[in-house]
Amino acid sequence: MQIDLNDLNAFVAVARAKGFREGARLSGSSASRLSESVRRLETELGVRLLHRTTRSVVPTEAGQRLLERLGPALIEVEAAVDVVNGFRDRPVGTLRLNVPVSAARLALPAIVPAFLAACPEIVLEVIADDSFVDIVASGCDAGIRYEERLEQDMIAIPVGPRWQRFAAAAAPAYLERHGRPKHPRDLLRHACLRGRFSSGAMTEWEFERDGKVVRIDPGGPLIVQVGAATDLVVDAAVAGTGVVYLFEDWLRPHLDSGALEPILEPWWPRFSGPFLYYSGRRLLPAPLRAFVDFIKASR
Repeated sequence: MQIDLNDLNAFVAVARAKGFREGARLSGSSASRLSESVRRLETELGVRLLHRTTRSVVPTEAGQRLLERLGPALIEVEAAVDVVNGFRDRPVGTLRLNVPVSAARLALPAIVPAFLAACPEIVLEVIADDSFVDIVASGCDAGIRYEERLEQDMIAIPVGPRWQRFAAAAAPAYLERHGRPKHPRDLLRHACLRGRFSSGAMTEWEFERDGKVVRIDPGGPLIVQVGAATDLVVDAAVAGTGVVYLFEDWLRPHLDSGALEPILEPWWPRFSGPFLYYSGRRLLPAPLRAFVDFIKASR
């Protein structure tokens, strides 16, 4: 059986993107070329790999099994070929990062422009995703996450601010109407603007002072998906709808302008900043190695 590696790459691109057009956009190919490659692969294997409808493309059971095994294998092939990159004066290639929206907003802006200026032949692709994913299986070279969500077999290095805080705030007009809370439990009587993860989970609001931790699960008139719609709760808070609880750095421009007033500041919890993480079980692709070196040199 003669299987073309390009056909396998085409299948992976389409299956991950859940469509030929999106797969073509992400892989720099064309939808017709990907379709031809997938048909050729299915013919060679003698089994259907993708369910195709006018609205979606999803792997069959056989296709899903193949995808799960191919992802890590193709990354290893790319890493092997990438060894020659080490002999160049400047690394070449694509670096794919999976990061939470908060890191894309608060950590990467201080890093990305200088890194791309230092490594002009690298293309950086950032996938902002607040769900926890297997970076190897998803085709990413590395990810950014917070310490409590790091897998034990990953190598992690600090990236971005080393310490951050969650902050609670509301518009001055809202606080004039409803009063200023003196204790975190007072928020149970306020309109709180909440976020829900894509998994469906809603995290409690956690406060800490002098070693005492208080967790509350407040109610309110607005719930948004964490990451994708977080700016909406900020805008609603500025408009006087209720109390927002978010990264201090995210709220900082509004706190500095006076559009939002900090509340319960002595209770704001402090936590370690994000980490760049990647698998230690394979050779680092040259673009990732360049990024890791750049991060370490910038600390």
